[in-house]
Amino acid sequence: MAQKQSWKIQINSELRQAEAARISGNEGKARVCARRAAGLAVEEYLRRQGVRLEPSSAYAYLRYLADMPDISPGMRLVAGHFLERVTTEHSLPVDADLIAEARWLISKLLTD
Repeated sequence: MAQKQSWKIQINSELRQAEAARISGNEGKARVCARRAAGLAVEEYLRRQGVRLEPSSAYAYLRYLADMPDISPGMRLVAGHFLERVTTEHSLPVDADLIAEARWLISKLLTD
């Protein structure tokens, strides 16, 4: 139970930080926090699937998810958005709301 609570607390904290960063006009930080929240969800999902990876970054967990052959095309697309590099203008090269996409991915991976 403690482990379940821990990942939920961490994910919710990252999402709150993402929203706060967006409100304060720091979209870069909002993207980073949303990516961390999504990465925590993927880490928990993989744990539930019995996949043991060395502790890693949110980026690595999302890359692993995007490369899994049995995930839905929608999940693959969303995971890919988190892997996009920002442009020289510090924006994403795709039109995506990473906070909303993190929430969607979390709900798809971790529905209790």
